[in-house]
Amino acid sequence: MESIFSYIVGLGAPVMMPIIFTILGLCIGIKFSKALKSGLYVGVGFVGLSVITALLTDSMGPALKAVVESFGLELQVFDMGWPAAASVAYNTTVGAFIIPVCLVVNLLMIFTKTTKTVNIDLWNYWHFAFIGAIVYFATNSVAYGFGAAIICYIITLVVADLTAKKFQKFYKDLDGISIPQPFCASFVPFAVVLNKVMDKIPGINKIDIDAEGMKKKFGLFGEPLFLGVVVGIIIGVFAKYGLPKVLMLGVKMGAVMELIPRITGLFIEGLKPISEATKELIARKFKNSSGLNIGMSPALVIGHPVTLVVSILLIPVIIVLSFVLPGNKFLPLASLAGMFYLFPLVLPITKGNVFKTFIIGLVALVVGVYFVTDLAIPFTQAAQDVFAKTQDTAVKIPGGFEGAGAIDFASSLFCWVIYHLSVTIKYVGPAILIVGTLAFMLFNRRNIIKEDKEAADNQ
Repeated sequence: MESIFSYIVGLGAPVMMPIIFTILGLCIGIKFSKALKSGLYVGVGFVGLSVITALLTDSMGPALKAVVESFGLELQVFDMGWPAAASVAYNTTVGAFIIPVCLVVNLLMIFTKTTKTVNIDLWNYWHFAFIGAIVYFATNSVAYGFGAAIICYIITLVVADLTAKKFQKFYKDLDGISIPQPFCASFVPFAVVLNKVMDKIPGINKIDIDAEGMKKKFGLFGEPLFLGVVVGIIIGVFAKYGLPKVLMLGVKMGAVMELIPRITGLFIEGLKPISEATKELIARKFKNSSGLNIGMSPALVIGHPVTLVVSILLIPVIIVLSFVLPGNKFLPLASLAGMFYLFPLVLPITKGNVFKTFIIGLVALVVGVYFVTDLAIPFTQAAQDVFAKTQDTAVKIPGGFEGAGAIDFASSLFCWVIYHLSVTIKYVGPAILIVGTLAFMLFNRRNIIKEDKEAADNQ
């Protein structure tokens, strides 16, 4: 099973998602040509996104390494990046079975009305495999590993339901879509708490900066394109590059900021026929229901101007802070491409306020690098085991490092809490997880039944 799923997952999201969308489109009554076209648009979107994020990593990585070397700084947890983390997750015992197990859980939750999200974002199931893998290696128990993965999956589906209305209202043109990706979902608690705190602080609660406002007020200087160029140039200067390389780095960062929104438009174009057909099918088959949501990848919306602006501003800030934070051993480099995925569910809560979003992102990342440092030991065990089996150099930890980590998914609140309740606090911790998850499901069921009743009354 490990070999089979490793092969399927090894095809990558650009191949997996067109197949999934084509099959899904046929199942909901779309013509083959239209379903295939939708799937291919999504696949092309993933290809374009991977090219742009590779440009970011390939350009920024050497520059940041040069900065580290020039200042004589050393951090002992190697940043493996999310692609390697996904490979580690899927090439374990838990990862081999995670997709069918989670699909069964999803169906059971739909039938019991404890979720209204149909999670077809199969590529990002690696997050659930990841938490399951590190718990498995820490406890040497397959049951504990799968338990942690399933609990993370359930919590993520409920958060997707609870954030769906705000998400759809903020991003527009995405009716019937939710985001059941645990890395995104884990920043919702930070966003809710910090947003409320900032709303109560005099002066702070008056700061309202949005991306469109920045463009109007500052013109070119408020454009994500320009900010990307400026940040790239600043990092090039600190890396002690020559003038041509400094300018080239600036242009490349500007290209990243400008091209991501254009590429994410392909996801939306591919999604629309599937989304519209699904809504029509639900309206016919579930007349007494307020409707199910399609769980999709956050790649759909990472091109939002606020996400781009805040991400590019946070990159140098978290790099600098990583050097000075006491007790931190992790320097994010390869993980920087995943920075954009922090904000898809944060923006609907801050209503696109650049200042609030930046503060929330900063706090989440500061806490996150400590989480990565803390989880480096089980992550390293999993990576070493996978390398021994596969000889995949992408998961090999270079000499001179104590361990490995990645912002996505090891920096997330869900991952850290579930790991420690599963591993550190024996018996009591797992009991708390199970009881808390069941209570969360029942809370969500009550909301779903209430929404279904209101929908039926309005018909």
